[in-house]
Parts: sequence; structure tokens; C-alpha cells
Amino acid sequence: MDEKFALVLGASGEIGQSICRSLAEDGWSLYMHYNTRGEAISELIRTLSPDFPLQNFIAVQADFTKPQAAEEVAIQIGSIRAVIVANGHTVYKLLSETTVPEMEALWQVHVQNPVRLISLLSSKMRAAEKPVYIVFIGSIWGETGSAGEVLYSTVKGAQHAFVKAYAKESAYSKFLVNAIAPGWIDTNMNNFLTDAESLELASEIPLQRPGKPSEVGGVVQFLLSGRADYITGQIVHVNGGWYI
Repeated sequence: MDEKFALVLGASGEIGQSICRSLAEDGWSLYMHYNTRGEAISELIRTLSPDFPLQNFIAVQADFTKPQAAEEVAIQIGSIRAVIVANGHTVYKLLSETTVPEMEALWQVHVQNPVRLISLLSSKMRAAEKPVYIVFIGSIWGETGSAGEVLYSTVKGAQHAFVKAYAKESAYSKFLVNAIAPGWIDTNMNNFLTDAESLELASEIPLQRPGKPSEVGGVVQFLLSGRADYITGQIVHVNGGWYI
């Protein structure tokens, strides 16, 4: 069996790092994309390499706010069997206060560049062992929407729509295309919440707590494990029952 490679976009983030660890445990070699946090990727490679000496871990840099980012990543990728789209950022603003450059950056990062990259890599994925896996890390806000994050909700909804459509279009090539829609996950992105705000937010969630990055990584691991090969076009909610 050939070495199996997965590309993890946004591998330097807490969820991205958890995804990388989970996939490495299952024998995946990894292309690990980052934008500015190269030191985090270097540390992750130093951590994974001794534990998984027969696998390869390769850093890939690109700024997804730039129009040509997909092309820059694609030329760095060899054989590929899975793509996990875990990169992104948000803008906490009212719609009336959101600028055109902010709108364009959200679209480039979450939709245009990931979709373009999948298109560019599709011929390599068709040549890979089947099935091929594509997983987007979407958001609860792509399902239900969020005041104050209207544009973020919009691009996450677009990711979910792409998953449903591309799952149908690529099924003949044995591509399995799914998304995970996390709710509140305990990462540094949420450090702006006060203790009181965190308690109030937790009280709205049936399981009464935020999720862990590893709980997102574990679902990615399951989707790529071979035990979920009759699942495609789905949005998997990982939110503690916050949105059902």
C-alpha cells in the first residue's frame, strides 16, 4: 500500500494541531499548512516525528487572504488522498461596520481558496487509493447564523453548501465530502470571554461545557478511518447539543 498523505489547512491552530495528532495516530503522513505560525508547525513536527518515524510531516506555507494562495499550495503537494480545511478567521462586527476588504478576506480564506485548491488537487486525488476524503471544519453559525458575525456565518454556510453539492458531483470518483460544524470549542480564539460570560454561555449548552479541540480531531479521525465510508454530504454537529 502506498504512503497515504493528508493535507491539513490551518494545521498551526489548536483544532488543526489536534487533527494532525489524530491522523498521525492512524498512519497518515501530513502536509501541514500554516500562514504566520511557523514555529507552531516546527514544534508539531518535532513532536510527531519520533513517535511516527515511518511517516512524513511536511510544512506548507501560504496566506489564504491572497488570491493565488491555492496555486501556491498546490505546487507543493505530491500524492494526496485527503484534504481537511481547518483554517480560518472571523470578524466580530455588525454588518454595517464590516468593510469590503474584510468581506473579501473572509471569502478568500474560507471559500474561494479552499475550493480552488480542491479543484487543483482533484486529478491527484482521483489517482489515489480510494476512497478520497475531504472534510471542512465549518461552524454552528453556518447552520443557525450569529448576530455580530454575519459575514463569518455567511462563508461558513457557503462551506456547508459546497460540501453538499460537491459530495454529489464527486461521488463517481469515490470522493467522500463532509463537514464538521463545531459549536463553542475551548481555544485561544475565545479568550476574550470573561469568566461570567463563559459560565452564562455554558448554561445555554445542554452538556454545560465547551468542546475540546481533541473532540473535533476525533471526528475527523473517524471520518477518515474507513469506518465511515458510507457517509458523504453530511454536516456533523459537534456542539454539545447547543444546536440540534
